[in-house]
Amino acid sequence: MNPQAIATLHAHLLPALAAAPSETRRLFHGRGRCWPGLEQLTVDWLQGVVLVSLFKEPAPEQLQDLRDLLLQLAASAEWQQSGAHTLLIQHRYLPQSTAEWLIGEEIEEMTIVEGGLQYRVDLGRKQNAGLFLDMRYGRNWVREQAAGKRVLNLFAYTCGFSVAAIEGGAGHVVNLDMSRAALSRGRDNHRLNGHDLSKVSFLGHDLFKSWGKVINSGPYDLVIIDPPSFQKGSFLLTKDYQRVLRRLPELLTAQGTVLACMNDPSFGSDFLIDGVTQEAPSLRFEQRLDNPPEFPDIDPESGLKALVFQRSH
Repeated sequence: MNPQAIATLHAHLLPALAAAPSETRRLFHGRGRCWPGLEQLTVDWLQGVVLVSLFKEPAPEQLQDLRDLLLQLAASAEWQQSGAHTLLIQHRYLPQSTAEWLIGEEIEEMTIVEGGLQYRVDLGRKQNAGLFLDMRYGRNWVREQAAGKRVLNLFAYTCGFSVAAIEGGAGHVVNLDMSRAALSRGRDNHRLNGHDLSKVSFLGHDLFKSWGKVINSGPYDLVIIDPPSFQKGSFLLTKDYQRVLRRLPELLTAQGTVLACMNDPSFGSDFLIDGVTQEAPSLRFEQRLDNPPEFPDIDPESGLKALVFQRSH
């Protein structure tokens, strides 16, 4: 993060604040490696809160340069015009993902808006706030596809896909995740949007020990798979994704659809396409969903992959 990189960041953030969106969006995505020296930095707009995330520890003088830039930004007319009131740096490389609040009061939780839907997120306390912003188009797609469908949401986290599906008219959504705390936040998210919780199920289980429960709740018209790339003791992408894919024929209706997602820069779309061809040959690849424009990447195969498969006979 040399002076040139700092200047580049300043040049991006000023106009971004001048045209601050009404909903939550990423303002700067350095992790796509389009701007040298800023590969380990992102900036998110959470409706008045500016969240700067650092994924690698900078040299002390570089960190101070970043602080100085941000405080200079907060004194600008663009900042005032945007309605921003809070500024924090989250040090994601630290074990507790420690937050450093530069401007404004500390906020532990807040409600953000995406696509007119509300989600509760944590600030400065956890590694992830509670909604992955690069999956915006994926949630939009699910909302558009969900009407009348029975949906299975695997690795549901805080149930963003479930909220989108119910809003889109899904008949029922089954959410499965090992983290009961994440599923509890998912319930909160549904309540925030006035959803009928009788249409939503929450299974706080290890998927690989709970296939019986999942299959018995089916079959499903739409299965969503959005696992972590690696979760110690529970999921390893290179081994466990195939274990999920080979179960798809048991889970799907005759015309069932799958949205299979992956966000590991080491693996491209072929990893999923080949995996489905091998493990679930009754499914055919339909399309890869676009990523939002605010997530540019020097290599499209390094960014988020969200692939649609359709069952065929």
